Amino acid sequence: MKSANLRYAEKPMFARRTHWPTTENELARRVRERRERGLPLLDLTESNPTRCAFAYPREAILAPFLSPENMLYEPSPRGARSAREAIARYYEERGAAVDPDRLILTASTSEAYAFLFRLLADPGDRLLVPRPSYPLFEFLADVNDVELNAYRLVYDGQWRIDIESVYAAIGSRTRALILVNPNNPTGSFVKRDEWERLLACCAAYGLAVISDEVFLDYALEKDAHRVGTLLQGDETGVLTFALGGISKLIGLPQMKLAWIGVVGPEPLVREALLRLEIIGDTYLSVSTPVGHALPHWMREGAFVREQIQERVRTNRAYLRESIARSSECRCLEAEGGWYAILHLSDGRDDEAFALELLEQEGVLVHPGYFFDFEEEGYIVLSLLPPPEVFQEGVRRIVRHIEQG
Repeated sequence: MKSANLRYAEKPMFARRTHWPTTENELARRVRERRERGLPLLDLTESNPTRCAFAYPREAILAPFLSPENMLYEPSPRGARSAREAIARYYEERGAAVDPDRLILTASTSEAYAFLFRLLADPGDRLLVPRPSYPLFEFLADVNDVELNAYRLVYDGQWRIDIESVYAAIGSRTRALILVNPNNPTGSFVKRDEWERLLACCAAYGLAVISDEVFLDYALEKDAHRVGTLLQGDETGVLTFALGGISKLIGLPQMKLAWIGVVGPEPLVREALLRLEIIGDTYLSVSTPVGHALPHWMREGAFVREQIQERVRTNRAYLRESIARSSECRCLEAEGGWYAILHLSDGRDDEAFALELLEQEGVLVHPGYFFDFEEEGYIVLSLLPPPEVFQEGVRRIVRHIEQG
């Protein structure tokens, strides 16, 4: 009996998929200690719009929660019909005809990814992700028992997809290509010629496409050469999923609602929707009040979205003007999104630079490795902080760079 107990005691308690480092990294530790000591901090990583001094129409946002219909629970695997119709109207206003029955609601884009990873990939299968991009992908892959291969985004005055790296990353167990359009943090949109080549690639290798479009409404300028939502246009011959959500679209991350739209060959679309419906029915994660409120929020959302768009443009313009005077740093071009990338000319260690800024200037930035940059010397800033915070932070960054 004793030996049996010892044998069972040697069994691991936790699954390998959650075997992540649980200690704070050095930057996070120093930020925490600084805050505990009450020291000032200019946070240029803040990307939560609810903490960035935007004016929200609070009464209008909260009013739908008082509706009596919220007291009745009528679970729907695809999500409330009225919510899906509101999303379809949003796409119609942007020139895309989307059938509400081809939409599945989720509580977040992270959950949408999880649904699609479960739909498309068996344990050990592989997905293609852009590099640099979200640090989130690795965690989502781990908890869904899939593997990632990266394809490259390269910068030569503007960002572009290295199509050859996409082909090089494909293997026998590759199941889908993930696009982030526009990408986070590069702010680069997929161009039409790139999409045509990627379509040919995915058709040849039998890959699905997942297009993360949460920043789609945050383009800095119009450009006829870029791709909009992949839910528009003719049938592509490739099963394609587009993700959106109110976290970015109307600045309401706390309300937890996103969606998956599906297009492609009709038999595959039908099968995908039936399987996604079963996954959705298993979790039923979207709140009834949130689903009922969405049509109202979509009408009100332009007020917040326009403030965010103006903030991003204002802060980016100030950053570009400030960095233009520096010989030690450059601001990389971007087409949209909420982030800006600075490249340090001497290619110094980006984590060490971020730690210096924190300790010596009281400014917090993202080191490039956080977004999986291949080389050193990149730092990433959020463009959402209030202008007075952002501008003072940028002044300190420029001063620190120039002082060497």
